[in-house]
Amino acid sequence: MNKSADASNYVSYLDYKGKHTGIWAWLLSTDHKRIGLMYLMGIIVFFTAGMTLGALLKTEMLTAGRTIMDPQTYNAVFTLHGIIMIFLVIIPGIPAAFGNFFLPIMIGAKDVSFPRLNLLSFWLYIIGGVLALSSLFLQGGPIDVGWSFYVPYAIRTNSNVSLALFAAFILGFSSILTGLNFVTTVHRLRAPGMTFFKMPLFIWALYSTAWIQVIATPVVGITIVLVILERMFGIGIFDPALGGDPILFQHLFWIYSHPAVYIMILPAMGVVSEIIPTFTKREIFGYKAIAYSSLSIAFIGYFVWAHHMFTSGMSDIARAVFSLFTFLVAIPSGVKVFNWVATMYKGSIDAKVPFLFVAMFIVLFSIGGLTGLVLGNLATDIHVHGTYFVVAHFHYVMFGGTVMILFAALHYWFPKMFGKMYNEKIAKFALVFIFIGFNTMYFTMFILGYQGMPRRYWDYLPEFHNLQFISAIGAFIMVTGFLILIFNLLHGLLKGPKAEQNPWGGVTLEWTVPSPPTIENFDEIPVIEHGPYHIYKEGQIK
Repeated sequence: MNKSADASNYVSYLDYKGKHTGIWAWLLSTDHKRIGLMYLMGIIVFFTAGMTLGALLKTEMLTAGRTIMDPQTYNAVFTLHGIIMIFLVIIPGIPAAFGNFFLPIMIGAKDVSFPRLNLLSFWLYIIGGVLALSSLFLQGGPIDVGWSFYVPYAIRTNSNVSLALFAAFILGFSSILTGLNFVTTVHRLRAPGMTFFKMPLFIWALYSTAWIQVIATPVVGITIVLVILERMFGIGIFDPALGGDPILFQHLFWIYSHPAVYIMILPAMGVVSEIIPTFTKREIFGYKAIAYSSLSIAFIGYFVWAHHMFTSGMSDIARAVFSLFTFLVAIPSGVKVFNWVATMYKGSIDAKVPFLFVAMFIVLFSIGGLTGLVLGNLATDIHVHGTYFVVAHFHYVMFGGTVMILFAALHYWFPKMFGKMYNEKIAKFALVFIFIGFNTMYFTMFILGYQGMPRRYWDYLPEFHNLQFISAIGAFIMVTGFLILIFNLLHGLLKGPKAEQNPWGGVTLEWTVPSPPTIENFDEIPVIEHGPYHIYKEGQIK
C-alpha cells in the first residue's frame, strides 16, 4: 500500500479509537463503512417519505374531482415526490450506500482513496435533502413545477423553485465527489493481482457509473445556476419573453438527466451480476461481455438525451438520429439480461429473498425496456408522449429496476453489514404483496396512457375512473408490502439471530472478512490469483 492510502486508513482508525465519541464518532467518521451505513439510513428515510407522498397522490386519484387535496397541493406533492425519489433515493441509493460500504472491500482495499472527501459528500447529500424538504414550509410555498423544473414556468412561478434548485445543485456536487472518489479508488487501490478483468462486476458497474457522475453532472449544475440567475436578474437565457429559448433548457437538462438514468440503473445491474452467480452456484456467463456492456451503456447514454424531446421541436434528421441511438443503447442492456438468464440455466438455484428480488427485477425491467422502445420510436411516441404510458414506463425501469435491486442488495448484504439475519418467510410474504401491487398499479397506467390519459393531471374524465381506481388499489397493496419489508429488516437488526460469516456461499472478497467487517477490513491485503467467480466453474461447486 502507498503512503497516502496508509494515511487515509489511519484517519479511519482514529475515528474508532477515541478521536470522537458517541454520535460524533459516526457523524464525523471517515470510515467508508460508517459513511455507507449513514447514507443507507438517509436513503431509507427519504424513500419512506417519497413513498408516503406517492400514496397520497394515488389516494387523490381514487375518485374524479377532489378527493383529499386541491390542484395546487397535488402539483406540489408530485413535484416533491419526484425530487425525493430521483435525487435523494434512486441516484445515490446503490452507489452511495452499498458502493461506499463494499467497493473498497471487494477490491481488497482498506478504505476509499479520499476518506475526508467521502464524508463531505455525505454531508452535502444531507444538506441538499434538508433544503429540498424545507421548501415545503418556507415563504412562497412548496415548488409546483415537476422534478424536471421545465421553463418558462420554473422562472415565473412564485413558489420556492430557487431553493429546490440550489438543493439539487448541492446534491450534484455530492454525486461528483463520490464519482471522483470511486474512479481514483478503483485505479489506485486494487489488491495485488487484481487486474481490471479480475474485478467483480459490481465494481465494473460502479466504475462506469462514476464516470457518468463526473462528466455529466456539471452540465446540469451549470443549467441550475442559469435558471436561478434568470429568476433573480431576468437575464433572458431561457425565458422567451426576454429573447431566451426554453428548448435550450430541455437540451441542457436532458444532456445530464438521461445519462443520470444510467447512474440509477447501472449499479443495480452490477448487484444483479453479483447475486445471480451466488444463488445459482455458477460462474457468470459472459463476464467480459457484461463488463464491456456497462461501459457501452455509459458511453452511448450520452447520445440519446433528445428522445425525451421528440414533440418539443427539432429537425427530422435529429429525431431520426436520436431514435437510432435509443435503439442502440438497448443492445448492451439486452446483452446483460441474456447473460443473466444464461447463467441461471441449469444452475443450482437457491431461491432466497435476494434472488427472488432479482427474478422480479428481470421481469419488470424487461417490460420497462420493451415499452421504452415504443417511446423511442418516432411514430408511436407522438401518440403516447406526455401520457400515463410514460409514467408507467419510467416506473417499471426506475422503480421496478433500481429500487427493487436497492432492496435486493440490502437483503443480500444485510448479514455482512450488520452481522444479523432477517426473517426469510416474512420477507418472501412481503415480496408477493410488492409484485402484485406494483403490476396492478403501473401496468394499468400503460392502458390509461394509450387511451389518452395525460400525466400530471389532478382530475380525469369519467371513462378513466375504473382503471384509476384499480391502479390506486395496487398502490396500497405495494405500500403494504414495503412497510412489512422495512419492519422485518428493522426487527432483524434489533432482535434477529446472529448471521454466519458467509450465509449465501458467496466467493467475492467481502465474504472472506468478518460480519460486520473489522476497522481496516483485512488483517493482510489479499493477493488475487483468479477472477471473482472462478470457484463456480463447473465441477468445483455442485
